[in-house]
Amino acid sequence: MALSCRGICRGASVILLYGKQPVRVKASLCTPRLASTKPSSLWFVRHYSPSQARHGIGRSIVSSLKWANEKYERFLQRRFPRFFVLYQTFMRGFLLFCKGFRLLFEDGKEVQKIVFRMLSDKTSHPNLPYRDMEKIRQVRRDLIKAIPLVILSIPPFANYLVFMLMYLYPRQLLIRHFWTPQQLVEFQGVYHNQRARHHWAVVKGLESTSNSVQDTRLKRHLLELCSKVRSGVHPVVSDVHAVRTLFSGPPLGIKKMYADQMRHLCPLLFLTPRLPAFWISGRLNSHALELMQLDRAIIRLGLHQLNDSELREACFVRGLNPERLSPGQLREWLTQWLQFSAHLRESETSLYLHCMVLLTVNYPKQQRH
Repeated sequence: MALSCRGICRGASVILLYGKQPVRVKASLCTPRLASTKPSSLWFVRHYSPSQARHGIGRSIVSSLKWANEKYERFLQRRFPRFFVLYQTFMRGFLLFCKGFRLLFEDGKEVQKIVFRMLSDKTSHPNLPYRDMEKIRQVRRDLIKAIPLVILSIPPFANYLVFMLMYLYPRQLLIRHFWTPQQLVEFQGVYHNQRARHHWAVVKGLESTSNSVQDTRLKRHLLELCSKVRSGVHPVVSDVHAVRTLFSGPPLGIKKMYADQMRHLCPLLFLTPRLPAFWISGRLNSHALELMQLDRAIIRLGLHQLNDSELREACFVRGLNPERLSPGQLREWLTQWLQFSAHLRESETSLYLHCMVLLTVNYPKQQRH
């Protein structure tokens, strides 16, 4: 019986070689088609990309440089130990310097986003959330402090002198982004000691100004308040509110008090007192208003929402030294401060500034009524 052409075509198969891999081709009445055997070379091409190659080469270069650097440091430590200490100090400073610029740049971008959001939402500054207001305040102060250093770095080769000055005077020239955590605590203590030198001068100024008070009841309350502070007693909010009318007009209003008293208030906000009296008055008033707006933002947010670092910073800015106080004590003091600040009017900024002494100097000593 003769075999049909259709059966022969269906059963026949031809094996072709493609590279190293066999490819089966089945014959049929129609055009031949390749059977399913995938070459390994095609699989390699699909799973290997130039980006992976570059990533692998980059990783190899980084690991080689790291190995060479470690070997160089071991050589310096073994052969030149004194130079190695200097080298380590320089490298730590350089890395901290780079980190500081990165943090400052990130803060700048964050403030830019806040400003754009304010413009798009048509939100005024006093209505911003607390953290946005605090970020704007901090970045503005940082930029004011950093601008002179940037200007000094403009002339050719002046950057070497600037690096030396930054190494010798980090507290005076560098902003907080370039400080280590240990330096941050240390420098806050130094700054607080500087303003603490003026505490008793402020109290003495209040006692001297009491002679100009005509109302005998207000005069007695003011002298009692000063006497409590001098004797080491931490006053309560009602003691302060009893004399609040004296601080909205003469003789203790922000635009009515003596120039010497204003100059003693300047270090509380880290402002220079070497300016004309009218200029000092305006600066004190604007800084006090800004802190009062921040107080209201904390009340809107809720004091319990602040973490420990935010709590420490808030207390430090308002005149309290948080170095040896627990988070519970800081929260207790800030609660009392917000109770005092919440009822103040904008015309009573002078009382706000004086309470940075009256409500901080004896805390956390026991209160007596």
